[in-house]
Amino acid sequence: MKQTDFQRELGRLHPASFGWALWCCDHRREEAEDVLQTAYVKAMEGTARFDGNSSLRTWFFGVIRRTASEQRRRRWLRDQILGRWVTRRPAPLPAPDPEALAGGSESSRSLLEALAGLPGRQREVLHLVFYQDLTVEEASRVLKISLGTARTHFERGKARLRQTLAEAEGKHDTR
Repeated sequence: MKQTDFQRELGRLHPASFGWALWCCDHRREEAEDVLQTAYVKAMEGTARFDGNSSLRTWFFGVIRRTASEQRRRRWLRDQILGRWVTRRPAPLPAPDPEALAGGSESSRSLLEALAGLPGRQREVLHLVFYQDLTVEEASRVLKISLGTARTHFERGKARLRQTLAEAEGKHDTR
């Protein structure tokens, strides 16, 4: 793929890429922006190379996921080495997240709470399929898991999400 076509396709994927970066960074907007910027640099400099074995979207989502993971490890290591207990300063409160404020409806909160209660891998697969419009197969490539494993996490996640939402609805109806 020509460099100009490559850049144009990455630009077209930007909204979805930012959404995935937000998800990978637990909806921390500033961190997601840093992760996405680093992923773009990796793609443009060739540190991460697109080999054509999957769609560009699937490949780039994988780059974003690995970059977010690397950043989490660095932050964890920094926190372990420096430790808040050494500096005796409380962690700053995060700035309000516009996406979280916009999703303030009760049903949105219920869905977000139900999603947060899922195991991590189920949550990731469901997010990629429902919010990023990937197929289960593409999600398996992004997450670097087998297709069968992705399908299992997808089905179990949907079942658990249905059950959790039904239980929440039942509790809400009795009030």
